[in-house]
Amino acid sequence: MSRSGFEIREEDRPAYFGPLFPFVEDDDITDIDFNGREVWITDCRSHRYIAENCQLSEEFVEGFSKRIANAVSRPFHKLSPVLEAETDTLRVTIVHESVCQGKRTFCIRKSLPRVRLTEENAISSGYASREILTLLKNCIRARMNIVFAGNPGVGKTECAKFFSSYIPENARVITIEDNPEWHYSSVNPGKDCVEMKVGESMDYTKAIKTCLRLNPSWMFLSEARSEEVRYLLEGFSTGVRGITTLHTDDVRKIPDRIVNMIGDGKAEERVENDVYSFIDLAVLIRRKEVRNDAGFHENRRYIDQICFFSREDHENHIYMVVEDGRVITEELPEVIRKRFENEGICSPFSEEQTEPAGSEDSRAEDIRNENNKTEDIWNEDNRAEDIWNENSKTEDIGAEDIWNENSKTEDSRAEDIWNENSRIENTRTEDSKVDNSKSERLTDLLTINNKVYFKTLDVEEETKNREDELELRERIADELSRVAERGVTYGGKREYF
Repeated sequence: MSRSGFEIREEDRPAYFGPLFPFVEDDDITDIDFNGREVWITDCRSHRYIAENCQLSEEFVEGFSKRIANAVSRPFHKLSPVLEAETDTLRVTIVHESVCQGKRTFCIRKSLPRVRLTEENAISSGYASREILTLLKNCIRARMNIVFAGNPGVGKTECAKFFSSYIPENARVITIEDNPEWHYSSVNPGKDCVEMKVGESMDYTKAIKTCLRLNPSWMFLSEARSEEVRYLLEGFSTGVRGITTLHTDDVRKIPDRIVNMIGDGKAEERVENDVYSFIDLAVLIRRKEVRNDAGFHENRRYIDQICFFSREDHENHIYMVVEDGRVITEELPEVIRKRFENEGICSPFSEEQTEPAGSEDSRAEDIRNENNKTEDIWNEDNRAEDIWNENSKTEDIGAEDIWNENSKTEDSRAEDIWNENSRIENTRTEDSKVDNSKSERLTDLLTINNKVYFKTLDVEEETKNREDELELRERIADELSRVAERGVTYGGKREYF
């Protein structure tokens, strides 16, 4: 079910949210949950507690539901028991009592246009060590494709928002989400960004395809849930860099999760290979309960795992570098190191970016040594050229003698061949004259023979015509003779000739 957007005027907010208004306005609160009896609050430190002195009457819950339904023009009753709506900072979900054992419930999730995470509070709260933060910042600078993973509610998007702020301002970023959480334009004013919203008229698949036509440098997908991840991988394969989030409890499960989301049994192996080829890095955020200094239990979020994916020589590899929130190795495989070095990052776990530590004198000495090596190579090339020239002279003299000798031999052979060809040509000429004489005589004989032949035909034709004429005369004479003997009747009288 897609969520519909609505707006609330600032002056109407107190009446709209009633007793919930103080929690809606508190920027340290992330979630307001009502289970039909109590209101539970979750703050940005993952503390969860019951709101004191906040009892919601049935009249308020009913009125609040109607205000949301009217604002988004959606039905809400037994036949349509789920109502979802959103503003630019709030996401509201209400579930009807007919499907919640007689208790109407709702959840209000807040997504503010700011980044709560900073380097200072991340280190001080145990969220991540400085080495881990530096590594992830350098991964952004090295333009790596990153998946932020974890269970629901651990702060995957919040972590992604923080590290995405290190993307250069001249890089075009396109965000794709069904409800506003990135707030990239607000968090990073002045940076080039297009914010796309998924809904009934545009699903994730169409949005990703459209994004690729908008000249993106980076593509952010709020959450990979289903087969749209196929098009996300295709986008990564074109050279577009990207960030997305995914639900899992271990980075090593990500390839299988993506294969299962796509659900193409015939192409499982190819999809898995694409994951290792086009996703560079995975980060797992975890939440666990710890006892604070005051002796109370609280939830603490921290970066638990980091791994690199790679496909080399037709084999897929996972390289774990962070486990249980600690760096377990700084030795990276060559293929990963080269990605950093191509962006001028010599030490991924260090803030030093462009060159290794060393004095100006040391760099000058390196340059002199390099120049000396170049000069030695130049001298070697000159000596090789001298040797080549000397060999060329010797070869040229020998080749000239051989050429002259071969030329004499070839001239002699050519003269013999010429004489032989001349003799054969003369013989052919004489034979041709004889053949021509014979041909002329034969032509004359054929001409005479033709004349005789056609004359004979004329005589035969004339003879045949005379014979036909004589035969006709004889037939006429015979017929006249018979008529004379029989006589003829003329005027009633018979007369004889």
